[in-house]
Amino acid sequence: MTEHPKVLTKNFGDPAALGYEGYVANGGYLGLKKALTMQPQEIIDLVKAGNLRGRGGAGFPAAVKWGFLGKTDGPKYLCVNADEGEPGTVKDGPLMENDPHQLIEGVVIACYALGIKSAYIYIRGEFYKAIRIVQAAVDQAYAQGVIGKSVMGSAFQLDIAVHPGAGAYICGEETGLLSSLEGKKGMPKLKPPFPALKGLYGAPTIVNNVETLACVPHILTLGADAWNALGTEKNGGSKLYCVSGHVMKPGYYETRHSITLRELIYDVAGGLKPGRTLKAVVPGGSSSPILTADEIDVRMDFDSLGKAGSMLGSAAVIVMDDSTSMVRALDNLMHFYSHESCGQCTPCREGTAWLHKIMSRIVDGRGEAADIDRMLDITGNMVGNTICVLADAAAFPVQSYIKKFRPEFEEYIQGHKRLSLLGHREEPATVGAH
Repeated sequence: MTEHPKVLTKNFGDPAALGYEGYVANGGYLGLKKALTMQPQEIIDLVKAGNLRGRGGAGFPAAVKWGFLGKTDGPKYLCVNADEGEPGTVKDGPLMENDPHQLIEGVVIACYALGIKSAYIYIRGEFYKAIRIVQAAVDQAYAQGVIGKSVMGSAFQLDIAVHPGAGAYICGEETGLLSSLEGKKGMPKLKPPFPALKGLYGAPTIVNNVETLACVPHILTLGADAWNALGTEKNGGSKLYCVSGHVMKPGYYETRHSITLRELIYDVAGGLKPGRTLKAVVPGGSSSPILTADEIDVRMDFDSLGKAGSMLGSAAVIVMDDSTSMVRALDNLMHFYSHESCGQCTPCREGTAWLHKIMSRIVDGRGEAADIDRMLDITGNMVGNTICVLADAAAFPVQSYIKKFRPEFEEYIQGHKRLSLLGHREEPATVGAH
């Protein structure tokens, strides 16, 4: 049985931890105090040794990303991506609502290591509670001298501002976030140049996810070896997983990176509801390729899931039992991605709209057998052909759902055709799952 360490979530359920005094009483800001005794490069090297990979989706090594920050005598920025919008993902919100000072401590350490004097926490606009709690924690941090003109009495100064998001999924893409933060439409920008060289207001900028930065203080206090012991070879630390769908105990869980998908579903989330069998699992948010019930003996780290043909992404695990219609599930996703495309790139704007229209037609009983390959053809023209990866995020589910469950799509279409010939409107019994 896998042990489940409490590192990122150790303060959850303790109201006192929302305040500065309560956070300090639980060991808070010890990582920052240690960091201020180190050279900036020593901190970066320690985070690199801790194998901290970005928790926002791509899993890119955080310290390597920091190393790309452009050298300049002018302003540099750190932007916290708290625009959590990937369907199925519920981790950054709870981190901010239950332990806001943990995030602030991570921000201050990262800024000290990188010589950054201005940071922004860009929080999804609908996260009213998180915005209020984080702003209160920032105010407390200013009052206690954790941030401001002299961070904990040192010569380092840092200002942090909380910025409510624009209410769009695309603002979770780092350059779309920067556009929004600049007061423009939340549209992604061409890369290169990457934000580390030319980001917010044209200045070098690092964009990190909430969970990524929340890990940083613990690498300082635990040390690289102890932090790595919680993970796998190239995936340091513990990890937050969001488990939803047809399980007995949906929720967000902190556990080791080495846990398998099977253990996460059956040991942690309590398994499926009585009388049901597992049909499919989305392992890393709605954009990750789906896995069948026969593919869940895989470790929940970036590398293992990549080898299995999917990805860890935001670690949002969506469990589907045998009552699920894969056709209707895909239709739901295509509605989402069509609605959230910013429309800047033709392959994405037109591709997501076509996929949504075709899936709607299929669900309404007007689909054709050729629609299945038609959708695959559309996705082939979307992947890798746009400024950001929203087009890819919409294409991957289509490709994997059809690859893994093509007979169900064919039967759905043929079942409706049979009913149409008979003059019935009811959904065929073979498709009755919802």
